[in-house]
Amino acid sequence: QVQLVESGGGLVQAGGSLRLSCAASGFTFNINAMAWYRQAPGNQREFVAEVTPGRTTNYADSVKGRFTISRDNAKNLAYLQMSRLQPADTAVYYCNTGGPLRGYWGQGTQVTVSS
Repeated sequence: QVQLVESGGGLVQAGGSLRLSCAASGFTFNINAMAWYRQAPGNQREFVAEVTPGRTTNYADSVKGRFTISRDNAKNLAYLQMSRLQPADTAVYYCNTGGPLRGYWGQGTQVTVSS
């Protein structure tokens, strides 16, 4: 059974930093890409960042240079280090493994950035 559990969100002032974690289970973590998405109130869920099994990374233009995605295959964890946060980054953040398992989502973790 695929499970994705996000954590690490919170309230932070603009310019601050947070690190999100995604604990994954129920699939072979080290051969799957991991991605972060976010959904702000009234908006559709949008792509934020992805790390492939080979650790190639891709980012949405809006977060390039500020966010860093990484993974720890030994612990089945994916991370999203967020720096220079802006109020526009306020959203619920979700991780996802894509491909045939793209329908599985965790409960998300709320990130709120105050101005």
